[in-house]
Amino acid sequence: MQGVPEHFDHPLDRAQFRRPAHRDGVELYRAHIVRHTFEPHTHEAYGLGAIETGVERFRYRGSDHLAPQDSRVMMNPDVLHTGRAETDGGWRYRMAYIDADVVETVTGQRGLWFRDAVEHDAARAKRVTVLLDALWRTDEPLAFDGLLFELLDAFADQARTARPLSRDAAPRFARVVEFLRDNLARRLTLDELAAVAELSPFHFLRAFRTQYDATPQQMLMALRLFEAKRRLADGAAPAQVAADVGLSDQAHLTRAFAQRYGVTPARYQRQVRS
Repeated sequence: MQGVPEHFDHPLDRAQFRRPAHRDGVELYRAHIVRHTFEPHTHEAYGLGAIETGVERFRYRGSDHLAPQDSRVMMNPDVLHTGRAETDGGWRYRMAYIDADVVETVTGQRGLWFRDAVEHDAARAKRVTVLLDALWRTDEPLAFDGLLFELLDAFADQARTARPLSRDAAPRFARVVEFLRDNLARRLTLDELAAVAELSPFHFLRAFRTQYDATPQQMLMALRLFEAKRRLADGAAPAQVAADVGLSDQAHLTRAFAQRYGVTPARYQRQVRS
């Protein structure tokens, strides 16, 4: 049986990841996407970047967004989102995915929250692109950390110091998400999750979708794939990763991973461990 190929279906689609050896919790990403459509996924980290060319359309926090050339993109941790090209030529972009504890260490602030997902400002977007390119190229830990501070500082004016919560939010749904994380390999039922939230199944499902703009199954799959990404980066074998996160086999992992992150597990592992 042939699995998902190492390359995208379209010859212009490209995606690369890089992780600095000295700084856990930071992942750099650059891509040019023409045909690929990213299914709902999460990075469980702040996503900060810029659109270099083209236009991206994505769904995030219950709304559709357009990010044209010369835009800055800001995504909060634990929020599902999609992505696809809005124009025939696709879009080229760079991102940094930075864990919340790293942001706190670098900035001294906890609980930062970005209200807006997109800001169109050519000069500021260009500055972000330059910083992300420099981060990608440097091998010096001191230089990297200095650039990382500059990147976070460039977005500081867009960040609030507290995450807004809806009336139905934490701790009720935080318990559910933690339950999902703790039971990735299990076959869960709606009744189980509703019991964790202390709601009826119907009320739970409706409230969960309102809170996350996703079904519990979509959230579970996103958490499975993020954990798979973490384990692959640590060097675990893809077949074992698939079993550990509750996917049927390595082929299932390969398909689902490529749909959400734009690269196969094997290619991702080579990129971040090279």
